Amino acid sequence: MVLLGYSLALLIGVALGLLGGGGAILTVPVLVYVMGVGMKQAVPMSLVVVGLSGLVGAIRHYRAGTLNVRAAVAFGPAAMLGALLGTRAALRVSGEFQLLVFGVVLLAAAGLMLRRARGGPEDTPRARQPLPLIAVLGSGVGFLTGFVGVGGGFMYVPALTLLGGLDMKQAVGTSLALIFLSSATGVAGYLGTVPIDWAMVAIFSAIAFVGVAIGSALVPKVPQQALRRGFAVFMLLMGVLVLLRR
Repeated sequence: MVLLGYSLALLIGVALGLLGGGGAILTVPVLVYVMGVGMKQAVPMSLVVVGLSGLVGAIRHYRAGTLNVRAAVAFGPAAMLGALLGTRAALRVSGEFQLLVFGVVLLAAAGLMLRRARGGPEDTPRARQPLPLIAVLGSGVGFLTGFVGVGGGFMYVPALTLLGGLDMKQAVGTSLALIFLSSATGVAGYLGTVPIDWAMVAIFSAIAFVGVAIGSALVPKVPQQALRRGFAVFMLLMGVLVLLRR
Protein backbone atom coordinates (compact mmCIF):
# COMPACT_ATOMS: atom_id res chain seq x y z
CA MET A 1 0.00 0.00 0.00
CA VAL A 2 2.90 2.35 0.71
CA LEU A 3 4.17 1.82 -2.85
CA LEU A 4 0.69 2.67 -4.16
CA GLY A 5 0.70 5.81 -2.03
CA TYR A 6 3.99 6.98 -3.53
CA SER A 7 2.62 6.24 -7.01
CA LEU A 8 -0.38 8.44 -6.22
CA ALA A 9 2.05 11.15 -5.07
CA LEU A 10 3.31 11.24 -8.65
CA LEU A 11 -0.25 11.68 -9.94
CA ILE A 12 -0.89 14.43 -7.40
CA GLY A 13 2.20 16.22 -8.67
CA VAL A 14 1.08 15.82 -12.28
CA ALA A 15 -2.29 17.34 -11.38
CA LEU A 16 -0.54 20.27 -9.67
CA GLY A 17 1.65 20.82 -12.72
CA LEU A 18 -1.27 20.66 -15.12
CA LEU A 19 -3.75 22.74 -13.11
CA GLY A 20 -1.52 25.02 -11.04
CA GLY A 21 -3.35 23.85 -7.91
CA GLY A 22 -5.98 21.46 -6.63
CA GLY A 23 -3.92 18.27 -6.62
CA ALA A 24 -2.52 18.89 -3.16
CA ILE A 25 -5.99 18.59 -1.66
CA LEU A 26 -5.76 14.84 -2.34
CA THR A 27 -2.65 14.43 -0.19
CA VAL A 28 -4.61 13.95 3.04
CA PRO A 29 -6.88 11.11 1.79
CA VAL A 30 -3.88 9.36 0.20
CA LEU A 31 -1.95 9.54 3.48
CA VAL A 32 -4.95 8.38 5.54
CA TYR A 33 -6.59 5.71 3.38
CA VAL A 34 -3.64 4.39 1.36
CA MET A 35 -0.57 4.88 3.55
CA GLY A 36 -2.31 4.24 6.87
CA VAL A 37 -1.39 7.54 8.55
CA GLY A 38 -3.75 8.84 11.26
CA MET A 39 -5.68 12.02 10.48
CA LYS A 40 -3.88 13.96 13.20
CA GLN A 41 -0.51 13.14 11.61
CA ALA A 42 -1.75 13.40 8.01
CA VAL A 43 -2.68 17.09 8.34
CA PRO A 44 0.79 18.47 9.20
CA MET A 45 2.45 16.01 6.81
CA SER A 46 0.16 17.25 4.05
CA LEU A 47 0.98 20.85 4.94
CA VAL A 48 4.70 20.18 4.41
CA VAL A 49 4.02 18.77 0.92
CA VAL A 50 1.55 21.55 0.09
CA GLY A 51 3.83 24.29 1.43
CA LEU A 52 6.91 23.11 -0.46
CA SER A 53 4.90 22.80 -3.67
CA GLY A 54 3.56 26.32 -3.13
CA LEU A 55 7.07 27.70 -2.54
CA VAL A 56 8.48 26.16 -5.72
CA GLY A 57 5.54 27.44 -7.74
CA ALA A 58 5.66 30.91 -6.17
CA ILE A 59 9.36 31.30 -7.03
CA ARG A 60 8.66 30.41 -10.65
CA HIS A 61 5.80 32.91 -10.83
CA TYR A 62 7.87 35.65 -9.16
CA ARG A 63 10.59 35.23 -11.77
CA ALA A 64 7.93 35.35 -14.49
CA GLY A 65 6.43 38.54 -13.04
CA THR A 66 3.07 36.94 -12.23
CA LEU A 67 3.24 37.18 -8.43
CA ASN A 68 1.65 40.33 -7.01
CA VAL A 69 3.66 41.14 -3.87
CA ARG A 70 1.20 43.83 -2.72
CA ALA A 71 -1.71 41.40 -2.78
CA ALA A 72 0.37 38.73 -1.01
CA VAL A 73 1.18 41.24 1.73
CA ALA A 74 -2.50 42.21 2.03
CA PHE A 75 -3.74 38.60 2.32
CA GLY A 76 -0.68 36.98 3.92
CA PRO A 77 -0.79 38.05 7.60
CA ALA A 78 -4.49 37.20 7.92
CA ALA A 79 -3.95 33.82 6.23
CA MET A 80 -1.06 33.03 8.58
CA LEU A 81 -3.07 34.01 11.65
CA GLY A 82 -6.00 31.90 10.42
CA ALA A 83 -3.69 28.90 9.87
CA LEU A 84 -2.33 29.19 13.41
CA LEU A 85 -5.86 29.34 14.83
CA GLY A 86 -6.80 26.36 12.65
CA THR A 87 -4.02 24.23 14.10
CA ARG A 88 -5.04 25.15 17.63
CA ALA A 89 -8.65 24.21 16.88
CA ALA A 90 -7.62 20.94 15.20
CA LEU A 91 -5.72 19.82 18.30
CA ARG A 92 -8.94 20.14 20.33
CA VAL A 93 -11.26 18.04 18.14
CA SER A 94 -11.33 14.40 17.08
CA GLY A 95 -9.77 13.09 13.89
CA GLU A 96 -13.24 11.95 12.84
CA PHE A 97 -14.56 15.51 13.00
CA GLN A 98 -11.58 16.73 10.97
CA LEU A 99 -12.41 14.12 8.32
CA LEU A 100 -16.01 15.34 8.26
CA VAL A 101 -14.87 18.92 7.65
CA PHE A 102 -12.34 17.72 5.10
CA GLY A 103 -15.04 15.87 3.15
CA VAL A 104 -17.15 19.03 3.02
CA VAL A 105 -14.10 21.04 1.86
CA LEU A 106 -13.49 18.51 -0.93
CA LEU A 107 -17.07 18.92 -2.15
CA ALA A 108 -16.75 22.73 -2.04
CA ALA A 109 -13.46 22.59 -3.94
CA ALA A 110 -15.03 20.36 -6.58
CA GLY A 111 -17.90 22.81 -7.00
CA LEU A 112 -15.56 25.79 -7.39
CA MET A 113 -13.39 23.93 -9.89
CA LEU A 114 -16.45 22.97 -11.96
CA ARG A 115 -17.46 26.63 -11.93
CA ARG A 116 -14.02 27.69 -13.13
CA ALA A 117 -14.15 25.03 -15.85
CA ARG A 118 -17.25 26.78 -17.17
CA GLY A 119 -15.55 30.17 -17.03
CA GLY A 120 -17.12 31.51 -13.82
CA PRO A 121 -17.11 35.16 -12.76
CA GLU A 122 -13.88 34.72 -10.79
CA ASP A 123 -12.06 34.64 -14.14
CA THR A 124 -12.74 38.37 -14.52
CA PRO A 125 -10.81 40.73 -12.22
CA ARG A 126 -12.80 43.38 -10.33
CA ALA A 127 -11.93 46.52 -8.41
CA ARG A 128 -9.87 45.91 -5.26
CA GLN A 129 -12.08 45.57 -2.19
CA PRO A 130 -11.56 47.05 1.33
CA LEU A 131 -8.72 45.55 3.37
CA PRO A 132 -10.97 44.31 6.24
CA LEU A 133 -12.94 42.14 3.80
CA ILE A 134 -9.70 40.77 2.34
CA ALA A 135 -8.40 40.02 5.85
CA VAL A 136 -11.56 38.15 6.86
CA LEU A 137 -11.48 35.93 3.79
CA GLY A 138 -7.72 35.35 4.07
CA SER A 139 -8.04 34.28 7.70
CA GLY A 140 -10.92 31.96 6.83
CA VAL A 141 -8.96 30.15 4.13
CA GLY A 142 -5.91 30.05 6.41
CA PHE A 143 -8.03 28.47 9.15
CA LEU A 144 -9.02 25.64 6.79
CA THR A 145 -5.35 25.18 5.88
CA GLY A 146 -4.36 24.62 9.49
CA PHE A 147 -7.46 22.63 10.39
CA VAL A 148 -7.60 20.03 7.61
CA GLY A 149 -4.28 20.37 5.75
CA VAL A 150 -5.41 21.84 2.43
CA GLY A 151 -3.55 24.58 0.59
CA GLY A 152 -6.66 26.64 -0.14
CA GLY A 153 -5.71 27.57 -3.70
CA PHE A 154 -9.22 26.69 -4.86
CA MET A 155 -10.46 29.58 -2.69
CA TYR A 156 -7.49 31.95 -2.89
CA VAL A 157 -7.63 32.24 -6.69
CA PRO A 158 -11.24 33.46 -6.96
CA ALA A 159 -10.73 35.66 -3.87
CA LEU A 160 -7.70 37.35 -5.41
CA THR A 161 -9.60 38.11 -8.62
CA LEU A 162 -12.88 39.16 -7.00
CA LEU A 163 -11.46 40.98 -3.96
CA GLY A 164 -7.87 41.75 -4.90
CA GLY A 165 -8.53 42.89 -8.47
CA LEU A 166 -5.92 40.56 -10.00
CA ASP A 167 -6.06 38.82 -13.37
CA MET A 168 -5.95 35.02 -13.42
CA LYS A 169 -2.20 34.65 -14.03
CA GLN A 170 -1.33 36.91 -11.11
CA ALA A 171 -4.01 35.31 -8.94
CA VAL A 172 -2.51 31.85 -9.46
CA GLY A 173 1.04 33.02 -8.73
CA THR A 174 0.01 35.02 -5.66
CA SER A 175 -2.13 32.14 -4.44
CA LEU A 176 0.93 29.87 -4.38
CA ALA A 177 2.79 32.36 -2.18
CA LEU A 178 -0.17 32.48 0.23
CA ILE A 179 -0.34 28.68 0.25
CA PHE A 180 3.32 28.55 1.31
CA LEU A 181 2.87 31.16 4.05
CA SER A 182 -0.24 29.58 5.57
CA SER A 183 1.12 26.02 5.25
CA ALA A 184 4.42 26.96 6.92
CA THR A 185 2.53 28.60 9.76
CA GLY A 186 0.31 25.55 10.11
CA VAL A 187 3.29 23.19 10.29
CA ALA A 188 4.89 25.40 12.95
CA GLY A 189 1.70 25.16 14.97
CA TYR A 190 1.80 21.35 14.91
CA LEU A 191 5.50 20.94 15.76
CA GLY A 192 6.02 19.33 19.13
CA THR A 193 2.38 18.27 19.46
CA VAL A 194 1.93 15.69 16.67
CA PRO A 195 4.54 13.13 15.51
CA ILE A 196 5.55 13.61 11.87
CA ASP A 197 7.14 10.91 9.71
CA TRP A 198 9.73 13.15 8.05
CA ALA A 199 11.18 10.35 5.91
CA MET A 200 7.77 9.62 4.39
CA VAL A 201 7.15 13.33 3.84
CA ALA A 202 10.52 13.75 2.09
CA ILE A 203 9.94 10.83 -0.28
CA PHE A 204 6.32 11.86 -0.95
CA SER A 205 7.37 15.45 -1.69
CA ALA A 206 10.25 14.45 -3.96
CA ILE A 207 7.99 12.19 -6.02
CA ALA A 208 5.31 14.88 -6.17
CA PHE A 209 7.88 17.38 -7.50
CA VAL A 210 8.74 14.96 -10.32
CA GLY A 211 5.02 14.83 -11.11
CA VAL A 212 4.84 18.64 -11.13
CA ALA A 213 7.62 18.76 -13.73
CA ILE A 214 5.81 16.17 -15.87
CA GLY A 215 2.49 17.98 -15.55
CA SER A 216 4.02 21.35 -16.40
CA ALA A 217 5.51 19.88 -19.57
CA LEU A 218 2.10 18.48 -20.57
CA VAL A 219 0.21 21.78 -20.15
CA PRO A 220 0.38 22.82 -23.85
CA LYS A 221 -0.89 19.40 -24.93
CA VAL A 222 -3.90 19.00 -22.61
CA PRO A 223 -7.20 20.95 -22.87
CA GLN A 224 -7.47 22.73 -19.51
CA GLN A 225 -11.27 23.06 -19.36
CA ALA A 226 -11.89 19.34 -19.88
CA LEU A 227 -9.11 18.50 -17.44
CA ARG A 228 -10.61 20.74 -14.73
CA ARG A 229 -14.04 19.18 -15.19
CA GLY A 230 -12.64 15.66 -14.96
CA PHE A 231 -10.54 16.45 -11.89
CA ALA A 232 -13.48 18.22 -10.24
CA VAL A 233 -15.67 15.14 -10.70
CA PHE A 234 -12.89 13.02 -9.20
CA MET A 235 -12.69 15.32 -6.16
CA LEU A 236 -16.47 15.18 -5.84
CA LEU A 237 -16.37 11.38 -5.69
CA MET A 238 -13.46 11.51 -3.24
CA GLY A 239 -15.40 13.90 -0.99
CA VAL A 240 -18.39 11.56 -0.93
CA LEU A 241 -16.09 8.62 -0.14
CA VAL A 242 -14.46 10.49 2.77
CA LEU A 243 -17.86 11.37 4.24
CA LEU A 244 -19.07 7.79 3.93
CA ARG A 245 -15.91 6.20 5.39
CA ARG A 246 -15.09 8.61 8.23
